[in-house]
Amino acid sequence: MPEPTEVDQDSVVRARNTLLASGRRTPREEVDAYRVLARVSPAAYLPPLARALRQLSHDRVYADRPLDRLALRQEAVAAARAVDPADAKYADVLYEALDSCQWALYDIGRRAEGLAVRAEMLAVGRAGAEASGSGTVRGLSVWATGLLEEGRCAEAADVLAESVAQARPHGPASGAFAWSLLEWIAALDAAGRSDEALTAMAELVGMEATEAANDRGPQACHLYVLIRYAQMLDAALRHGEAAAARQEALALLGELAAHGERKSWSGYQTTFWSVLFSMSAAESERPVPGRPRPPVGTAPQHWSPDVRERYFDSREALRADVDRLALRAADDPDHLAELVRLQRVLTVRSAVHWELRTHLFAERVRGLFDEGVALARRLRRADPAAGSGALAVALTDRACFRTAGKEFDAALDDFRQVPELLGPCTGPV
Repeated sequence: MPEPTEVDQDSVVRARNTLLASGRRTPREEVDAYRVLARVSPAAYLPPLARALRQLSHDRVYADRPLDRLALRQEAVAAARAVDPADAKYADVLYEALDSCQWALYDIGRRAEGLAVRAEMLAVGRAGAEASGSGTVRGLSVWATGLLEEGRCAEAADVLAESVAQARPHGPASGAFAWSLLEWIAALDAAGRSDEALTAMAELVGMEATEAANDRGPQACHLYVLIRYAQMLDAALRHGEAAAARQEALALLGELAAHGERKSWSGYQTTFWSVLFSMSAAESERPVPGRPRPPVGTAPQHWSPDVRERYFDSREALRADVDRLALRAADDPDHLAELVRLQRVLTVRSAVHWELRTHLFAERVRGLFDEGVALARRLRRADPAAGSGALAVALTDRACFRTAGKEFDAALDDFRQVPELLGPCTGPV
């Protein structure tokens, strides 16, 4: 920790008066005051200086000045590093400063530096857990998300296994366990470890079933994981088990159509749906080699800013591509299969985008789900074998979307058609 330095006493008095004065002070005035006082009494004022710098960096004046925002956050990191490591607040102050800094780095595309900061966050989290004896390591998920975006899926899966093991003793009551499992399942899938992913998904299905049965969680979330579990079982060629899971989902959806949710829930269940929806469509995505990719399985508010912006900004170009391909498919049905795939990519990105931004997301994307079903029906007329599977996918997508919008009768109408389309043996849906 730096030694106190000589500071003009008038400046010290003004700084203290600023902090003690009644009335509202601006974030800039607060930062300037703490900068002065941190030179006089580092132990007392470095932690609040780091916090004040982070707060100032969120001021709207920096919305179009990302480099200035980054400079403030780097100054916050420097202040946090200068705190005495023996101080009980040291780990928390440094972790929060690093967290704000990595977001600013990713925001301007300095991904390698951002990832390095995330690695340091995890190191700080491990040191803090060891010092406190709590066993709770901060930074596991954020580090894994960074790895996933870089395509380092096997490493991410191992990190998330630790995150799940850490959350498991607290169970679903912690609120974080289901999300940890979702992240881990997606990473295992992306790493090609399908057996492990299925085992983890079975655990999630069982947990959601218990939570719903005891009125501690939405029945809709149990439905979503059942349907995703069936899709994963089909992909693993375990079609009999997949059919059984779909029948269980159909019975649950029938109960929802007859009685509705037993309790009123927050928007949690719609975010849960959107994350599972993006997981189900991961194979339809075609990542560009060398480019960061969305960390499927993670809620988009936790993606790095540049990845999230690129993902959502792609919707306009995708819409244009879908429209161009639709013109070709009107004359040549051979383009229909690719049109169905591309339109689903557009639907997923749009659904995730609007669910993040408004509780009225259903009206923003309803037409896309209807369009997907209509295109799949066209494909089925042109190619019954390929079209039956595509239509089952589109109807399943729309059934889950309608469930998220609490349109349970319409969702049931869609999902009832799926088993007949798939038959006793099928490919992944």
